[in-house]
Amino acid sequence: MAFGYLLLLFAVAYFADKRAEQGKSLIDNPYVYALSLAVYCTAWTFYGSVGRASETGLGFLPIYIGPTLMAALWWIVLRKMIYIAKHQRITSIADFISSRYGKSTSLAGIVSVIAVLGIIPYISLQLKAVSISYQVLQASGGATTLLSDTPFFTDTAFYVAVLMGAFTILFGTRHLDTSEKHEGLVAAIAVESLVKLFAFFAVGLFVVFFVYDSPVALFQAAYASTETSNLLNLGGSDVLRNDWIWLTLLSMPAILLLPRQFQTAVVENVRVEHVRKAAWMFPLYLLLINLFVLPIALAGLLHPSVSSMDADTFVLTIPLAEGNTLLALFVFIGGLSAATSMVIVATIALSTMVSNDLVMPVILRSRNLNLFENQTPARFILFIRRVSIMMILLGAYLYFRFIGEDYTLVSIGLVSFAAIAQFTPAFFIGLYWRGATKAGATVGILSGILIWAYTLVIPSLAGISESLTNLVLYGPWGLEFLKPDQLFGITGFSPVAQAVFWSLLINIVLFLLISIYSKQSAEEIKQAALFVDGKSSDSARPIFSEGSVTVGKLQSILQRFLGNYKGKRVINDFFKEVKMTFNEETAAPPQLIQRTEAQLTGIIGSASASLILRTELQERPLRTEDVREILDETRQVLEYSRKLEEKSKRLEEASAQLKEANKRLKELDEMKDEFIATVSHELKTPLTSIRALTEIMHDSSDIAPENRQRFLSVMLKESERLSRLINQLLDSQKAHSGKLELNKEEFDLAPLISDNIASIDEQAKKGGIKISLKLPDNLPIVFGDRDRLQQVLLNLLSNALKYTDSENGIIEIKVEASTSDIKIHVTDNGNGIKEEDLNGLFEAFVQVGEKSERKSGTGLGLYISRKIMEAHDGKLTVQSSIGKGSSFTMHLPV
Repeated sequence: MAFGYLLLLFAVAYFADKRAEQGKSLIDNPYVYALSLAVYCTAWTFYGSVGRASETGLGFLPIYIGPTLMAALWWIVLRKMIYIAKHQRITSIADFISSRYGKSTSLAGIVSVIAVLGIIPYISLQLKAVSISYQVLQASGGATTLLSDTPFFTDTAFYVAVLMGAFTILFGTRHLDTSEKHEGLVAAIAVESLVKLFAFFAVGLFVVFFVYDSPVALFQAAYASTETSNLLNLGGSDVLRNDWIWLTLLSMPAILLLPRQFQTAVVENVRVEHVRKAAWMFPLYLLLINLFVLPIALAGLLHPSVSSMDADTFVLTIPLAEGNTLLALFVFIGGLSAATSMVIVATIALSTMVSNDLVMPVILRSRNLNLFENQTPARFILFIRRVSIMMILLGAYLYFRFIGEDYTLVSIGLVSFAAIAQFTPAFFIGLYWRGATKAGATVGILSGILIWAYTLVIPSLAGISESLTNLVLYGPWGLEFLKPDQLFGITGFSPVAQAVFWSLLINIVLFLLISIYSKQSAEEIKQAALFVDGKSSDSARPIFSEGSVTVGKLQSILQRFLGNYKGKRVINDFFKEVKMTFNEETAAPPQLIQRTEAQLTGIIGSASASLILRTELQERPLRTEDVREILDETRQVLEYSRKLEEKSKRLEEASAQLKEANKRLKELDEMKDEFIATVSHELKTPLTSIRALTEIMHDSSDIAPENRQRFLSVMLKESERLSRLINQLLDSQKAHSGKLELNKEEFDLAPLISDNIASIDEQAKKGGIKISLKLPDNLPIVFGDRDRLQQVLLNLLSNALKYTDSENGIIEIKVEASTSDIKIHVTDNGNGIKEEDLNGLFEAFVQVGEKSERKSGTGLGLYISRKIMEAHDGKLTVQSSIGKGSSFTMHLPV
């Protein structure tokens, strides 16, 4: 099954590579990117977290809290890292740090050595997990044998290491340019992230709902047992509390600085936009995969057949003890996924560092490129990387066989975390502070790693010799205050917490002090500006002064590393872009030198690329004064550009405001025209009627008395209509100027409501519309202007009557009273109002709906009503939707 699963990974990677060759990338996807970041969850997570939880309860969580907190800053920090890496064609964490500090080969070498020494124990942890899990299955959950008692050719971990080496060589070293994406590898890692999550979830559900009936039953049993109840004590000891703080701080930078994390998060990133989604998906993944860690640990400790076994293996031994061998096999595959994904990515990252930052600089300095005079070095560089992969895996296997077997998975992982943490000051401070120097970074990292070795590595080797044992027990020369586990007499910390505290403290202090008092080289100044400002290096001048560098020289270098065809194509493409003619003796433009360096950087790293150009071109490097002058000019240009951007932004904002104002003026103009037309019509209609009837009465002396009376009645009604219209216009002007007059008095609302209903009742009956009234028994007395409030209510009732269909029409008046206010709801079952029309409904002159659908009126009724309610310290609101009618509510304080 394990072999078949690994073959499946090969198939996934092969398919993804083929799709990439067809231009259909599988990894150009934020979900795949987020899943690839889950390579953080290794065998440590899958097996070791349960082991740690069985000892410390929730003490396993800090390693996941740190990355979760750090993810909140990804859009600021990780995005900047990706931009810089893409522009500088950075290929590894060593390349990034060395490039920041002037493309220093020595610093790149130091970082690479520390990374290799720090991560080999971590890789051994994965091999140990695979070997132990295989032994557990083989023994069907019984006792396992010590690996030192078995030959290597019977050890599963050995064959897994060989297969992982083959996989990494096949899909991780196919291309010479390490800045290119490893499509197949990333796709395989994403698949493995899903497999290990599903496997861990499966065993978690099995434990909680099958071994125990529910989470409640499990935790009740844990509280009842003296062996497990203390694990549920969230307070813990002082040491545990200190561990929480330091392990959280330790894991925060680890999520970006561990070589495998830098590889997946930065080097393999296809689009920087993917970071936005990964920033919440990755913490969600961590939550899900850790959800059942504590329940599994408690169940293992409570299980009579499992509790005496290694807690790191509870995820396997519980299913086996319960007779569920199929689930145990699935869990084994999940653990294999967790281990192999880390091994693959870590070995790729480390092999890149070994070849680019350790082997190549030595060859370039000692042989002056004579090794490559008559051949392309591509095969040699790939050979170095492939040998490095196998040597790294061999070193990890040997560490596991001879040292790592005596330590838990978590303790081995924490040693690696502490080593990589030494990059934190130089990396993050250098990312935001121009003054950080190569000297400061070098001394800081070296001092930190020496403290790390003294406080963590030496104690792990204590059993090798008596002198090391005495040093750990009594300190050097018997000085107990220098004991590795109680350095300077400090107690109350776990070994890892103490190592992290002292190593990072000394690292940071020396880094800052030496940076302040040391000078930067010209290249450091240039690179510092590029990293801190986060700008592309495209506009920066090359490190060489302009002189006798010819196109032929650059083409010769490119052809040796890229091949004849690709080398020529880089040169030809450049001159096509700049539209210039050239020959081999043409002086190389600065931009071409820079492009050449960028191409080489993608293959052998920034430090080696810079070294090659210095060696081959033999040009005088720019002086510090020259670079400062260049940077001053650049800063002036950037400042001018920034001011132009600000002015442009202000102009755009002003333009947008003018457009909005112009749009509003057009709307007001249209409203004005509509209002004038409406008012003219409203005035003309009654006047025309009055005039016509007056002429009839004037010209006809023999009009029957009943007709004369009817004509006079119509003339009176039309006069009242004119009076209402004029009053509305006057009220609108007063409301707009804030001079609306109120004659307030105490009165009962019930008669006012009844009178208003009576005034429209006859008209409603003629239209077949039903009116219902719901009044509470005891309405509070209201203090207000009776006539004005009657005007508002009558306006609402008239509108409801106007816009309610004749058939099956219903108007409901409902009154609600509380100690603070009274609400009068006027609800109809008419056509309703569109959502986009609701916002401007209470503005002056506004009439909703299409012109052809509008009823007669000035559009002032609701505007005046709103102003009247506001004058009473109340408000007028509406709720409506198309096809469901409208409900207007008067809110009136008691």
